[in-house]
Parts: sequence; C-alpha cells; structure tokens
Amino acid sequence: MSIKWTEEELDTLEEMADMFTVKQIAFRLKRRGYYRTELAIACKLYKLGYSIRPTLDNYSCSEIAKSLCLHPTTITKWVRQGWLKAKKRSIHCYQVRSQDLKRFFQNPPASIRKRIMAIDPQVISYLVG
Repeated sequence: MSIKWTEEELDTLEEMADMFTVKQIAFRLKRRGYYRTELAIACKLYKLGYSIRPTLDNYSCSEIAKSLCLHPTTITKWVRQGWLKAKKRSIHCYQVRSQDLKRFFQNPPASIRKRIMAIDPQVISYLVG
C-alpha cells in the first residue's frame, strides 16, 4: 500500500533533489517528520524528472529558463536543435552542464545571437561561474 505524497513533502523533495543523494534526502525528510523509503524517494524523483544523483554543476532547462526569464520550452528547443548540448534526464527533462552552457553563451547561433547578447551578463556569469 502506498501513501500519497503531501504537498509539503513534494516541495521539500524538489528543494533537495539537485543537492543531496537519495539517502540524504530520506534522512532529512525523516527529521522533518516524513517517513519515506529510499526506493520511494528514488521512484518519485524519477517520476518528477530528477536524477537520483546530485547535480551540483548541472542545470535543468527550467532552472536555466527561470534565470534567463525565458520559457522552459525555449531552452528545450535549443537542446533539440543541437545548439545547446545536454543529457536527457527523463522523457521531458534535460540536464545541461555548466561548461556546455558557457560554450553556448560564448558562441551562440547566428539566428539568436542578438537575443543572447541582450541577456544581462551578471545572470550569465551566475549560471556559468
């Protein structure tokens, strides 16, 4: 029998998904009063499109889009067109390494060069380090 995930659990899980391992997430959830097995956490992360390994120097398309004030499908489109190199996390989610993002910003495609140049340089330096 499975117990439905609460909104608070899901919010906590999404906060921790990119920074902690499944075991660390299970421990932190337990400290907050939620009891989930490591397998349940790994399955939920997979269903939500997260990797079960922490990705400290990687970004999802939605994280990049949020920082650049763009729609996530714009970033996904760049990946699908081959402009931005990424690995597939799940069916609809890609993982972009910071060095690939840096390479993209240094040499953007001609068709979107003006759009990229209009982005605040501080935001770009925040993303690529």
